[in-house]
Amino acid sequence: MKDACTGPEQRKGTDMSYVRTDRLNEEVQKEVDNIIRHELHDPRIDGTYSITRVEVTRDLRYAKVFVSVLEDDKRDALMAALKSASGYVRRVMGKNMHLRYTPEVLFESDRNIAYGVHIAQVLAEVTKGENPEE
Repeated sequence: MKDACTGPEQRKGTDMSYVRTDRLNEEVQKEVDNIIRHELHDPRIDGTYSITRVEVTRDLRYAKVFVSVLEDDKRDALMAALKSASGYVRRVMGKNMHLRYTPEVLFESDRNIAYGVHIAQVLAEVTKGENPEE
């Protein structure tokens, strides 16, 4: 009888903990997004924002949540509101996800989307200047 832990992934040397961590990253991202959008009623949480990714440590003690805010003037207030609500987010996440240990939630600002929008605008201006027919 074959052991369940010795599947083809284990024999090739692939670490299954990475697969579990990736799944957990996705689940934490969905859960934190749901909590922020539906359960937090802080007036500072306003504007266009997105949770771009979550990185849970291998020991499952910390979850770093990357938040992208499109409006620069609302970024600081939103990040302050999220950081002050991190304990509440952790408690609700622990109830909803039924984990043995609920990771501590750390919010980080992610400027990748805003940077991408800026680059797209610069490219649009450059291509507009090169093509005189438009």
